[in-house]
Amino acid sequence: MIKKFSTLLFLFLLTISVNAYAYWVGRDAAFHEKYELQKMTILSRHNIRSPMSAPGSVPEQATPHKWFKWTSGPAKLSLKGGQLETIMGQYFRRALTSEKLVTETYRPKEGEMRFYANSKQRTIATSRFFAAGFLPIANVTVEYKYEPENSDLVFSPHLAYYSEGYKEKSKKEMLDRFNREGMKSKLEHAFKTLEKTIDYKNSPMAKAGKTFTLKDMQISIEKDKQPKFKGSINDAYDVVDALILQYYEETGNKVFGKELTTEEWESLSSITDMYMDITLKTPLSSANAAHRFLTVMNEELLNKDRKFSFLCGHDSTISAALAALDVKPYKLPNTIEKTTPIGVKFVISVWKDKNGEEFASPELVYQSVNQLKSAEILTENNPPMVYRIKLKGLTENKDGLYRLKEVEARFKKALNDFDELSKL
Repeated sequence: MIKKFSTLLFLFLLTISVNAYAYWVGRDAAFHEKYELQKMTILSRHNIRSPMSAPGSVPEQATPHKWFKWTSGPAKLSLKGGQLETIMGQYFRRALTSEKLVTETYRPKEGEMRFYANSKQRTIATSRFFAAGFLPIANVTVEYKYEPENSDLVFSPHLAYYSEGYKEKSKKEMLDRFNREGMKSKLEHAFKTLEKTIDYKNSPMAKAGKTFTLKDMQISIEKDKQPKFKGSINDAYDVVDALILQYYEETGNKVFGKELTTEEWESLSSITDMYMDITLKTPLSSANAAHRFLTVMNEELLNKDRKFSFLCGHDSTISAALAALDVKPYKLPNTIEKTTPIGVKFVISVWKDKNGEEFASPELVYQSVNQLKSAEILTENNPPMVYRIKLKGLTENKDGLYRLKEVEARFKKALNDFDELSKL
């Protein structure tokens, strides 16, 4: 009887141990027998905000319908965005407590953790809400350089280098990719879906003779500015941005009385995805646009005294950074934004094995569409989505980890690629 009880107790304790260790992104007990978490560096996109545009702008002129009543001013983090980011911070606290990197009531020592955001309300607020969930009793300082709504170039994909030679070669690279990957037909299909969704034919813009077309599309590459398109594709981008944000804010699946399929939502989102693909993800563009940020992220990764870094920027920041690091193409599951969904975190976790060798695991952590729309609490039974990033040319070990030295070398290469631009 005693032996049977001891066996049951052992199995019960083992179950508790497995559940605790399995808390972070599905890493099981066998994994934790080999590795111990050392540090984590995060680049986050801000959470749900109101659209960038003010009343009377393109989104309002592009449809006869009334938009959602936004809970914040243009481009500011919404009330729901703050709620969702706190939930994510709480999940990280429980997960990293299970990994023994922090405790439930952790108060970091000076220099042990860093929270650094772009000087925008939506990024500063995202950082504060995450910190409130992650370190609820700590007096966390969110670092930002300028008065709010002034842009910090570290987080903005503005070109760090410019020459006429660079401009011409970069523009050719973008156009070649646009044509090679058949983006024209994909965008034209997405425009039709957009016009149907917003009842565009009855809008003030349509009555004024305007339309969504690629005929007026031009690529703009200017000194100290972010590469971008000119033309009505920008109008389509603004409207889709507002549609996606409204979809996340509301609990139902209808938009302006229409219920869209997942495929239709993904088609709409492809307008913003392809915009980033062309302007920020080509080799010459990403090496340039991501340089300032990768410099900071690399410093955080190399800082042996730092156990946790939270850097908050934008989808453009993450898009350029991942492209500069030469990740394999991917499409994220359970989200309509297939590459950099709202609130996504680019996470690099560093692990040490029993022999003292360090490894890195680059991942994208984000809330699914249902988790966003319903503001679901994240737990071990309802974790956020986790997608492990693959780096071209590097080989994972059998546990899905890269050698830390190889990841550090990839950062160094990305920074060196910027130095090569001056030779163009």
